[in-house]
Formats: sequence, structure tokens, C-alpha cells
Amino acid sequence: MLLKGGVSVLPRLSPSFSISRIHLSKMSTAAAPIIPKFISVEGSDINSRSIPDGFIFSLVSYNILAQGFMWKARSQAILNVLRNLGADFLCLQELDEYDGFYKGNMDNNSYSSIYVQRGGQKRDGCGIFYKHNRAELVLEEKIDYNDLVNLNDDGSYSNDRHSDTPANANRDAEPTKGSSPQRTTEERGDPNDPRVRLKRDCVGIMAAFRLKNTSHHLVIVANTHLYWDPEWADVKLAQAKYLLSRLAQFKIVVSDKFECTPSVLVAGDFNSTPGDKVYQYLVSGNSSVSQLERLDELPIPLCSVYHFTRGEPPFTNCTPDFTNTLDYIFFSPSGNTKPVSFLELPEPDSPDVAGGLPNHHHPSDHLPIGAEFEVIMP
Repeated sequence: MLLKGGVSVLPRLSPSFSISRIHLSKMSTAAAPIIPKFISVEGSDINSRSIPDGFIFSLVSYNILAQGFMWKARSQAILNVLRNLGADFLCLQELDEYDGFYKGNMDNNSYSSIYVQRGGQKRDGCGIFYKHNRAELVLEEKIDYNDLVNLNDDGSYSNDRHSDTPANANRDAEPTKGSSPQRTTEERGDPNDPRVRLKRDCVGIMAAFRLKNTSHHLVIVANTHLYWDPEWADVKLAQAKYLLSRLAQFKIVVSDKFECTPSVLVAGDFNSTPGDKVYQYLVSGNSSVSQLERLDELPIPLCSVYHFTRGEPPFTNCTPDFTNTLDYIFFSPSGNTKPVSFLELPEPDSPDVAGGLPNHHHPSDHLPIGAEFEVIMP
């Protein structure tokens, strides 16, 4: 069937559906994954664009799907994708086996990294990898959204539990990893208790980097993974508000400490479709977005890279029971950094995504998104 905007969504499968069962035959260690290219906003590939006025750096965000589904084949394919993309910054979500696999292998490919693991019994987290010959880490902070439990006592959390997304939307990997809906509900605890409701073991990480070029410009990069359940949209909105609050404070610290005006980039899997409450909140501080109700006064105005350059893509997550856009890269349009290219994405009718992901063309159920940014110095 078709959702609004022409996005194709296959029928939902039973609760016992497992990605591993339907895609085992599609993964192959022999087949090389597709490496997407950066497309210039001028309408041609990056090799034929006009000479930039400033300095260029690149960032890619990618939910790589936590270990469990054809791990050996997928991990090597993901490493191949990351290495060939060659971005200056890589923001990865559902990143597990950080110490045992990714950290060392990426270091061998000239990337340093920082990482935050989820709480509870979760094994994955968020990581930022950066080319150490292109950027220098100068400051970092980790974000634990479980902090909202303690902040709830001051009344800052509004329990607006009206979902604004389709019932089958935002189906991230978490509910299909061997957990039936009944068990998942039991593990969550009492949904009417805000202190229980807000404890979702979700995390983020943000850092300030000094570019290693003649500009020595400072860039703040934030990477996060918000809660998955579309019926708990209030929790995701609370996490989004906490993210921007922490980011605004971090920006002040960086600005004061280094006497500069840093650029701000926010990437991740927001488990939110274009136009829903989380998306509206994140972009409502951007004055270029018309007819958008401002849900709150935002500490940092943000604009989606893809909305700014080409329009949001039809999808970034593609499984047999859900296909839509959940992943974004936001930038602050008030700064001196602007996107000059975006990472290409397949169309809904592309053969390489037929039947859902992962497969040997795409080693995760999400697609990598990315952009090149130009820093214009005054």
C-alpha cells in the first residue's frame, strides 16, 4: 500500500517476524555493497561543481543495525561501506562491538573515535568517528536520556501521549530482536508512571572538533538515537527537547572556552517521520520553514540537510513491514556552514532495495545519509 507522499509500505508481518529469517539468503560475503556518491546541490556530481569559496568537510550518519543478523558478513560489508565513503566524520547508531571490532578497524583506516553505550542490558550505542588528519577533538560530552527521569520532578516533562504517526511507523530494529510485543510491554514497566516511561536507555554523544586546515574552524557534531515506539511519541519529543537543551549549553561552553562561533551539526536515527512532532520541533526554530507551529522557543535553530538541498528522501529505513524516513542530518542555518552536496539514496522502485533490507547491496536495514559542508570564513 502507499502512505502519503507515495512511500511504499509492505503489509505488516506477524509479531514473530524476524529480519534474520527473511534476509539470511540475501547476505553474501562475496558480493560488494553499494557505495553511494555525493551529489552536488548544483545538480551534478561533486567532481564537476564550481570551485568552492571556503573549506569543505563531509559527514555521514548511518544506523548500522546492531549485531545479531549475519554479523560476520554484515560487519565486513559495513566496514567496506564506511571505508569507501571516506567521510571526515561518521556518526554511527546501533554501534556494538565497538572495542572488539570497529574501533581498531577504523583506526587502521585513519579514524579516531568516541563512543557512548546504552544503559541497562543494551550492548549498542552511538559513536563518532573522525579522520585524525582532518579534525582534532577538543571537547566531548555524553548524553543519557535517562536523566529525564530525575528532571521530571520539576514538571518539565509533559505527558502528551497522542501519537501522530501511522500505527506501523518507526519500526526500528529493537522490537524485532527476539522480543514479542507482550514481553516488550512487560519489560517497559508501568507506562503511566513518567519515571518509568522516560527510562528508555537511549543515548547520544556530542563533541567539538577543530578542523585541521588554515581556517581552524570549530565544528560541534552531535549523534543520537531516539526511542523507537510510535505510540510513545511523547518520550521521543522529551528526548529531542533534552538533546537541544544540552546542545545549546555545550555550544556556550565551546564558544566561551575557545572564543569562537562554532558550526553545529546534529545527526542520527530520530525514529520520527518528516512532519511528525519530533521533526517539527527540531526544525521549528528555523525561520525559513513556513506554516510550522513553533512548539517551543528553540535554543538552536536547525534545518534538515536533505530538506534544504533536495527535499526529504522517500525513505532511509526499509524493512518488509515498514519503509519511511527516520534518519536526518540537521545544521544551523544561522552559522557560516552550508551544505554543498548530499549523499545519494535509492528510489523506492530500485531493485537493490526490493524485498527490504539488509541484503548484499545494503548491509543494514537503514541507509547511510550524508552531506559535504562548506565553511565560509568572514
